[in-house]
Amino acid sequence: MLHSNSPSFLALLVDDGRPPLAVVGLALVLAGGFALFVAARGEFLPHDVAYLGMTPQELCAVNECRVVHFMIHDRVAFGGALVAIGIMYLWLALGPMARGERWAWELLVASGVVGFASFLAYLGYGYLDTWHGSATAVLAPMFLVGLIVSRRRITWQPDARQWFTRPAWLTSWRDRQCVGHVVLLFTSAGMLGGGLTITTVGMTTVFVPEDIAFMGIDRTELHAINPRLVPLVAHDRAGFGGAVCCCGVLLAGVVWRGGIDRAGSQALAFAGLAGFGTAIFVHPAIGYNDLWHLTPAVGGAALFAPGWWLARR
Repeated sequence: MLHSNSPSFLALLVDDGRPPLAVVGLALVLAGGFALFVAARGEFLPHDVAYLGMTPQELCAVNECRVVHFMIHDRVAFGGALVAIGIMYLWLALGPMARGERWAWELLVASGVVGFASFLAYLGYGYLDTWHGSATAVLAPMFLVGLIVSRRRITWQPDARQWFTRPAWLTSWRDRQCVGHVVLLFTSAGMLGGGLTITTVGMTTVFVPEDIAFMGIDRTELHAINPRLVPLVAHDRAGFGGAVCCCGVLLAGVVWRGGIDRAGSQALAFAGLAGFGTAIFVHPAIGYNDLWHLTPAVGGAALFAPGWWLARR
């Protein structure tokens, strides 16, 4: 039974600000899960079909359905990255933010800028995804309100957890946790570089040579089949690249200043499984097994796993 003096949700929202941040995290997990579900069924979203004027079944007639499989592989990886971001947002909102830790609030600001700004990549490829735009229009203000309100609960006096001071874990190369943190920092740097590369490719050339080899059809031939096909693929690529950049920012911030406690270690584990797992295992599922193309994802996972194991308390 509810007590009469228990605070309402609105009062909690006004006083705290963490609920909308947690809602954004949960929404990203659900959105990523939905993207994985749709991709696993080999389907396109209704607005994609309306934009293309083609169903995936019709597009499957082209070169043994490899164009569709290629698009699915991008969307599976994007869905996994969204799930990873959502998991980290939930942990940051419910854990470090509840303790008023300054680094967590600042990390949410930095990752939010990267994540929401990546939507503007559509200016480079010309396809405005209405569902993506609507979700951004809803979640961005909610995220901003959560940051503004929760700012009042943050401890702002200078302390040892400022970004430009030596982190507590940086002790000795003989220390297991120190080595683990350094390995995870290298992983985050790779994710940032990879995400920026994917976004840039999505906004410019769209495909790399390995993509063309897998599909068995080049950009000119795709344009001849449907002039809207390349912009749609470019949208998927740029969105995935932005999500990978956001993951890289989150991992770097948590490792550098967060202090990986038990809950944080569990959140990183689930986020890593979602992000690296989907990015790697979708390739054999569709037959895209080019080793050079898989190297960044496999290499990132090969660094992340031992780094996580060593850094945990």
